[in-house]
Amino acid sequence: MSKRLRSSEVCADCSGPDPSWASVNRGTFICDECCSVHRSLGRHISQVRHLKHTPWPPTLLQMVETLYNNGANSIWEHSLLDPASIMSGRRKANPQDKVHPNKAEFIRAKYQMLAFVHRLPCRDDDSVTAKDLSKQLHSSVRTGNLETCLRLLSLGAQANFFHPEKGNTPLHVASKAGQILQAELLAVYGADPGTQDSSGKTPVDYARQGGHHELAERLVEIQYELTDRLAFYLCGRKPDHKNGQHFIIPQMADSSLDLSELAKAAKKKLQSLSNHLFEELAMDVYDEVDRRETDAVWLATQNHSTLVTETTVVPFLPVNPEYSSTRNQGRQKLARFNAHEFATLVIDILSDAKRRQQGSPLSSSKDNVELKLKTINNQHSVESQDNDQPDYDSVASDEDTDLETTASKANRQKLLGKDAN
Repeated sequence: MSKRLRSSEVCADCSGPDPSWASVNRGTFICDECCSVHRSLGRHISQVRHLKHTPWPPTLLQMVETLYNNGANSIWEHSLLDPASIMSGRRKANPQDKVHPNKAEFIRAKYQMLAFVHRLPCRDDDSVTAKDLSKQLHSSVRTGNLETCLRLLSLGAQANFFHPEKGNTPLHVASKAGQILQAELLAVYGADPGTQDSSGKTPVDYARQGGHHELAERLVEIQYELTDRLAFYLCGRKPDHKNGQHFIIPQMADSSLDLSELAKAAKKKLQSLSNHLFEELAMDVYDEVDRRETDAVWLATQNHSTLVTETTVVPFLPVNPEYSSTRNQGRQKLARFNAHEFATLVIDILSDAKRRQQGSPLSSSKDNVELKLKTINNQHSVESQDNDQPDYDSVASDEDTDLETTASKANRQKLLGKDAN
């Protein structure tokens, strides 16, 4: 990526030189200071990656570069381009502004409140508007015009929209047309590669039938993004999807030792969660992995003599207003796990994920089954959960034996770089 960056590239938020981070779902490059604000907003608002020190799938990087070069930032700053905005005193941040409150207030208005995005004329039926936008997206993804599709997504088009007449989703259309960058964008906004069309075919099937083998392989990777990321976090390896290996389950040293009753109770509680609640927990652990890995890159790349780390640290997962207070509390408690405790939780999730995929009973859950969780790259597209639905309390409950307490007391050995297929 560093070879591709040009000296003319500037931070999308303050116009500072040589941006070293990207906001993947916004299609922008940002500087260190602005990135510190993005991180505090949470992944549901902005998904950040370092341009040099974070591993990138090549086509995902190409997608972000294309959006940046084609002016994606104008989507988020539409009204600021109007001369009337200058006359009214509204302006974007500049490099000399303080991070707090100047840059932070601007970035929150830009991405969290979408204060400068072009608004559609008001209509009585918002659902019709969303449906119309989604139909436009369904048609647009067959072309290479990424910024048009990002604009539609910013206005409320649904990446998983199922076209009632066509009988498929935008990802099916992009896959059939071989539009790999459109597929990357849709996946970032929550499109599920496992969705079937009216004939039972997935986007992967469409890509293969069209001879787009690179796209088909990438869609499989996206399909397993969650469990791949968890495994890579622990052992630095990813499964060989081309040869049918879809999981790597890291092991603990001396795994033959009997587990404590408390550890067994924790695993049993995890296994008893419904698929829906288990998926929520797995998604939250994924977000915590992302926070920890980004923290590590952040601390390694900062000039501590000029940046005050205490003011830019993200100590736990930011609140996502689409989630219940119980779930948000559980997400924040994940930050309390030390490395060993967190590894234990990740391994248990990976093991149970495999078991659930084939619907095996609990008695035979010894790492011989699979689970393909939904793409979780972006949670803009995740619908708000019904408040009447029960929230998992595996991590959040202080009244019951939670996973955090259990993991801290479990008699397990240190993690080794071993794995089980």
